[in-house]
Amino acid sequence: MKGFEPHRLLRNAHMMTLAGAFLPRSTPGLRGAEDRLFQVEPGTQLLARCHWQREPSRSPTLAVVHGLEGSSESAYMRGLAAQAFAAGFNVLRINQRNCGGTDGLTATLYNSGLSADFRAILLELIERDALQLIFFAGYSMGGNLVLKMAGELGAAAPPELRGVCAVCPTLDLAACVDAIARPENRLYQRHFVRNLKARMRRKAKLFPGQFQLNGLGSIRTVRDFDDAITAPKCGYGNARNYYEQASARRVAERIAVPTLIITSQDDPVVPFEAFEAPEIAGNPHIRILAPEFGGHCAFISRSSGPERYWAEARTLEFCIEELRGARTEA
Repeated sequence: MKGFEPHRLLRNAHMMTLAGAFLPRSTPGLRGAEDRLFQVEPGTQLLARCHWQREPSRSPTLAVVHGLEGSSESAYMRGLAAQAFAAGFNVLRINQRNCGGTDGLTATLYNSGLSADFRAILLELIERDALQLIFFAGYSMGGNLVLKMAGELGAAAPPELRGVCAVCPTLDLAACVDAIARPENRLYQRHFVRNLKARMRRKAKLFPGQFQLNGLGSIRTVRDFDDAITAPKCGYGNARNYYEQASARRVAERIAVPTLIITSQDDPVVPFEAFEAPEIAGNPHIRILAPEFGGHCAFISRSSGPERYWAEARTLEFCIEELRGARTEA
């Protein structure tokens, strides 16, 4: 695969990360998305913005999952979707629980351990839609979720799941939360904590009596939030147990479908050391692309056109390569 050459103005990890998050992008090829609700458990639905080819069952499918406090409208979600749809894929931009304005679709909170949500979507696409060639891609928290799903499925993964791609996945949650707490990352810490608190206030209004806001003002870090709210509310007890149970690293050695991990060695919030662990680096089903630069989920290159956003181009390239292999097998 083509190596990554960062844009000449974005060799700094923070500049790269912020540019990836906030530079405006145009995706005219994504007009007219069809909204679809997937029931992933009783009382909980996920909203997907779907782009179907004319004959969906005869086309490959890419389901994409966003990161923490992102949504189906995040720039990287729309960018990858536009490229994949133009290449002939059905594309689903999936909102995690409560994201993309869907707080009212569930009384629960979202968290990094909810890989079963995406397994439910995978099975529905197979059973209801008769789709035969399905790929999942996830960014950051979404990358952890799709890797965790693949690890839990292990060798029993349905044959329709042809591959998984994760961009800057937070597969060791404790290490990522510690990284966010570094002084140089205080901007990210404030951003996440502010948005997580705002979400709690919205949930409390929608579901009176189910969410306590006492003590919310004292929360200063993502770890504080997870220890006080995410872990106890989602059945993990405390943040330490949550991070251990919800991290994809715990099940990565069982991944048995073709998998591409794209990360950067200068990612400010996802320490590179996690990808050198034997359960990741030693799994023959996992391929790792780890350029020196790239920031967090950005990878804005010196090239123009489809190669401008390098990780999106490599994700699509990976899916196309696996499709060729599937057709050769057939």
